Amino acid sequence: MMPTSTLRARLWFVAAVLLTMGLGLAVHLHAGFLPAAARDVLGDALWAAMIAWWMGVLAPHAALRRRALAALGICLAVELGQLYHAPGIDAVRHTMFGHLVLGSDFDPRDLAAYALGVLGAVLVERGARRRRASSAASSLR
Repeated sequence: MMPTSTLRARLWFVAAVLLTMGLGLAVHLHAGFLPAAARDVLGDALWAAMIAWWMGVLAPHAALRRRALAALGICLAVELGQLYHAPGIDAVRHTMFGHLVLGSDFDPRDLAAYALGVLGAVLVERGARRRRASSAASSLR
């Protein structure tokens, strides 16, 4: 059985994943008012943040730095994987799900967007931890 703190942490990360996915889909499907480049960068940053949250779901008590580096590694691997083109993988990439998960073509700009997305996730998590610690400390007074 999972300790309550682990379950609570995983639920927090799952909520962050779902929220980030919703924001990412909204940007992808409904943010036509933004320039295409801005939608692309924002979508990639949200995708990377989602990967960072998934690392939290998988290993909620692992060091934040380790989870962030793992998320960046996954993002890098997916982006480098876009350099490989074969009929089977390209057919998957042409589906909406495949495009959202695997992307389509290598773009070095995406690497910067991924770094920003993971950094954003790290800052949100740090802020949430500080707020939780501050709340716990004030309830002891």
